[in-house]
Amino acid sequence: RPPLTREVQVSKKLSWLLRHGIQQEKLHMDAAGYVNVGDVLSNRNLRSFKVTLDELKEIVASNDKQRFSMVPVSYAALPQADPPANHATADTEALPGNPNAGQPSVLDSNNPRDYLIRANQGHSVAIESESLLTKIDETNIPSICVHGTTHRAWTLIAESGGLKRMTRQHVHFAAGLPAGFKSIGDMDAAAEASLQDKASTAPVISGMRNSSTVLIFIDVQKAVEGGLKFWKSANDVILTEGDQDGLVPLTYFKRVEDRTGGQGILVEDGQILKEPPQDWATK
Repeated sequence: RPPLTREVQVSKKLSWLLRHGIQQEKLHMDAAGYVNVGDVLSNRNLRSFKVTLDELKEIVASNDKQRFSMVPVSYAALPQADPPANHATADTEALPGNPNAGQPSVLDSNNPRDYLIRANQGHSVAIESESLLTKIDETNIPSICVHGTTHRAWTLIAESGGLKRMTRQHVHFAAGLPAGFKSIGDMDAAAEASLQDKASTAPVISGMRNSSTVLIFIDVQKAVEGGLKFWKSANDVILTEGDQDGLVPLTYFKRVEDRTGGQGILVEDGQILKEPPQDWATK
């Protein structure tokens, strides 16, 4: 395997720091998940790379999965702030209501302490979902909500009765499929059109690994009616804390498909149609 590029190395360090290392590194994070860029760049995890503010802006803007948001300090003070996932420039049109609009001296500042940065999702540290994410309710139910996993992991999911959030705060889902992925299940015309549109225009999908061999489609409407809370991150990842045990029960699985093992549809409307082959447990 070729060595990781500098950009990938820095991005990985940044992801760990903003998602999992806040408490360990004694960084201050506000209720919306933001940390001061000055503190991030001076942290030991990034200090050795000598990352500049301009380089950090470029990493945020070009990250293929839109993992980070970066905004001026004053923007975080706005009520109900919901910044775009990759705001790392002085594009004032992308920040409605931004009080810094028309003040290039602030937006173009070269001082890292004039900016805040956060991970858009994936935290293991406790954060307030309402501050970081957009709540999903009956008015904005996504047409596609899918979790990609492996044959081996599916055997454990089926045995446990659902998807667990494990050490993270949320279970992660994608709002579409990566380019080249196709659903074998029956879908209504609107959902099929939405899926194909997302797959053709978004070759890299946050919340879905390209190596996934099993696709778990969730009936979000049914799950919300059953009391589960769902959210959408700034980079369109769908998230849920699950039930009181951190579980998304199998009863909310609209459909589970095997992509590569020839088993077809494994679950439909919460009912297991096919048990996973024994050899999947060792794949």
